[in-house]
Amino acid sequence: MEPVRTMLLWCPDWPVVAAEIVDGISAAAPVAVLHANRVVACSEAARVDGVRRGLRKREAQSRCPRLTVLDHDPGRDARAFEPVVAAIEEVVAGVELIRPGMCAVAARGPTRYFGGEEQAAERIVEHVAQTCAVESQLGIADGVFAAGLAARSGRIVPPGDTPGFLAGLPVQALGRPTLVDLLRRLGLRTLGDFAALPAGDVLARFGFDGALAHRLAGGRDHRALAVRRPPPDLAVTETYDDDPLDRVDAAAFAARALAERLHDRLAGHGLACTRLGIEAVTAHGQELHRVWRHDGLLTAAAIADRVRWQLDGWLSGTSRRPGAGRPGPARPTAGIIRLRLVPEGVLAHLGLQPGLWGETGEEHERAHRALNRVQGILGPESVVTAVLGGGRSPAEQTRLVPWGDERVPARPATPPWPGRLPAPAPAVVLPEPLPAVLLDATGEPVRVTARLEVSAPPTRLEIRNPASGAQDSGGSTVGGAGEIVGWAGPWPVDERWWAPAEASRRARFQVGLADGTALLLSLAGGRWWVEAVYD
Repeated sequence: MEPVRTMLLWCPDWPVVAAEIVDGISAAAPVAVLHANRVVACSEAARVDGVRRGLRKREAQSRCPRLTVLDHDPGRDARAFEPVVAAIEEVVAGVELIRPGMCAVAARGPTRYFGGEEQAAERIVEHVAQTCAVESQLGIADGVFAAGLAARSGRIVPPGDTPGFLAGLPVQALGRPTLVDLLRRLGLRTLGDFAALPAGDVLARFGFDGALAHRLAGGRDHRALAVRRPPPDLAVTETYDDDPLDRVDAAAFAARALAERLHDRLAGHGLACTRLGIEAVTAHGQELHRVWRHDGLLTAAAIADRVRWQLDGWLSGTSRRPGAGRPGPARPTAGIIRLRLVPEGVLAHLGLQPGLWGETGEEHERAHRALNRVQGILGPESVVTAVLGGGRSPAEQTRLVPWGDERVPARPATPPWPGRLPAPAPAVVLPEPLPAVLLDATGEPVRVTARLEVSAPPTRLEIRNPASGAQDSGGSTVGGAGEIVGWAGPWPVDERWWAPAEASRRARFQVGLADGTALLLSLAGGRWWVEAVYD
């Protein structure tokens, strides 16, 4: 079989670009994405300072002290690349997703439609840039492998010239480090040298994977494109131009009908909803949006309830609720003329295991309904739960997540986190640390040298602002002064030492007072602080 004439679009440094799209981290700054403590992608600014793929984290930071380091997140890369693939599908059909940042399509259709390969390539690249504001390069050659290499330089390889194009490329282009190292030690430097070997000898010496690489090096990639099937449009929309929704009873009726339509559409595809997006547009152009999440499968009644609660919260909202310390959700200035339900999280209908009696549990569902109802009235931030993650200080390890949102920690718990406090964790973390003074037996402040040597054993703690003291788990107020009967430390933390403007250096101590109170102290900039209270 002859290789298929292929067009391949490549977005350079895609993990860095995806971080800019999803997390707002500028790709123009020095940025590196790491996996297993090695750089897998970096920005152009980082390459100018000498950062390269394969470097260890410490070496990359030594070459570029202002380097921003990110963890590799394949999910983030895939989510950010989905709009790019959708934009390409607006121009051509039959797109195959190679990996996030790279996709291919058979060249025959676009070439005939746009009047040539060069015209088709320019049209696709221009459309991606205008639609997604993403830079990309497109290469055309015989086969996916050769097209991917051609895309690196934005080259169009004439039909039949692919073996000659590949012959001059180094064997590193195969992307197989073990095989490449062996080929180089055998004196085979280019793909042409490797392709010149007899196929039978390659199979006997290097095995099946080596034989496959041998075919690629010779331009004999005949793998058929696995055409991507665009996802179905599952959202449902209803307009109310003639009679805008401005009453709760009318909104409840509309919610029931729209929820049943959404449930029927999902059921037709064998899917069920776990995360529901509710979008509304008022007659004055105001756009409202809220996402509801559920642990189980959202039935038609459950979808209708959540839409009704949300519409009730929007239509009954006020600028400030009686007795509230902060503004409540603002009420729309006009009635709702368009309502849209978007299933942002779906799975196969049999993907979740039901409860013993067929449901997830009456008490669990009642709690969900109550908390969701509060959120519908007061806003999503009114009900939050704590998610534990990584970090060095107790405050860094906890993230408050709105009820129903994805419970993702702010920092992964897997890194070693040098300087992290040993167990047990404090019971109460103060919202704002309290200034304090730690004294020795002579009444002099306790100091810690650069070598972490304590000037003298601490014997007394004085909290300078008792009026703003915090309460420990037993309800007593932390404040005033106390005699120290035991202490441990210091535990040093030296963060972001390579960026002076962001550097933070401090030492932590655990102290026990005579009244049984145990506190977590920190010393930063020559000042002592009370950070947390132990139970």
